[in-house]
Amino acid sequence: MEELSRLGPETIVFPGLGLEFEVGKEAFNLFGFSVKWYGMMIGIGLLLALMYCFKRARKFGLESDRLIDAAMAGVVGAVIGARGYYVALHPDNFHDIKDILAIRDGGLAIYGGIIGGLLFGCITAKLRGLKVRPCMDLAAMGFFIGQCCGRWGNFFNQECFGGNTDLPWGMSGGLIQNYLLSHQASLAVQGMEVDPYLPVHPCFLYESVWCFFGFLILHFTSKKRKFDGQLFCMYVLWYGLGRFFIEGMRTDSLYIGKFRASQCLAMISALAAAVILVTGLVIAKKKGVSLYCESEQSKALLAEADRLEKEAEEQERIRKEQRRSKKTELTAEQKIIDDEEDESGSL
Repeated sequence: MEELSRLGPETIVFPGLGLEFEVGKEAFNLFGFSVKWYGMMIGIGLLLALMYCFKRARKFGLESDRLIDAAMAGVVGAVIGARGYYVALHPDNFHDIKDILAIRDGGLAIYGGIIGGLLFGCITAKLRGLKVRPCMDLAAMGFFIGQCCGRWGNFFNQECFGGNTDLPWGMSGGLIQNYLLSHQASLAVQGMEVDPYLPVHPCFLYESVWCFFGFLILHFTSKKRKFDGQLFCMYVLWYGLGRFFIEGMRTDSLYIGKFRASQCLAMISALAAAVILVTGLVIAKKKGVSLYCESEQSKALLAEADRLEKEAEEQERIRKEQRRSKKTELTAEQKIIDDEEDESGSL
């Protein structure tokens, strides 16, 4: 591998592919307010995830109106959880509440976001009378969409990268070089010998692609699922396996002692999900459980939703007819008055 020269802070290169970008953290400035690429990518991922989940809500026997409340609560919980997880593992980097609230420049841990989003979302779903496990199944696909897009925020921030690689898609950047130069000694203590001027693994890209394929698997499996909670178990298993190996490459992992926090959590959660998934499939096969979207309960919910929708449409039609009729009557009355006034005037 040929070493790279010192790069500017906004320069990102993929030397093996012959690509070079000049991209800063700021996407644009709106009336003096700096909008960051990091936040934009997370926002785009969130929007796409919500659109997908609301479109498929009825197939899971869920009412969209109630689901909105659970989704919004989940978003709030995800931000709180993601930031809280990161702050808890990097307490020395934050000196006051202002530092903690400054999330636009990065510093969100995905596992904290998943935990916080699930906690807030499931509690709200329960309070709104929604079945929690189908909500978790639907949310799992939304998580994959959000993570697939959101990881590109790491690209603009030049973070979430690994050790040196001679693969064609190896990347480097000015901020990456600065980080590795300042952490080269500590990384060596952890057993990672890294040259700041050589390309590194784009771990954000690996995770984005992994999540994309995970979404495809869940999307097509959703039409053949055997029990409520199956898709969520598959999500935890798939993401956990990928994150375990990707996290092992990273140079910016969050540590608990000598262990990478997310790598440990990934393996534990993946193993637990595998056990629950296999158990659920075995039980479903023995009982001959139908697909949730084809179950009698789901059919009843969808039929009730259709009935309510038709009733609302009929009521709206009646209101329009009443308004039209009243308008016609007022027009007729006004015409009579006008005619009487004309006759009075002519006399």
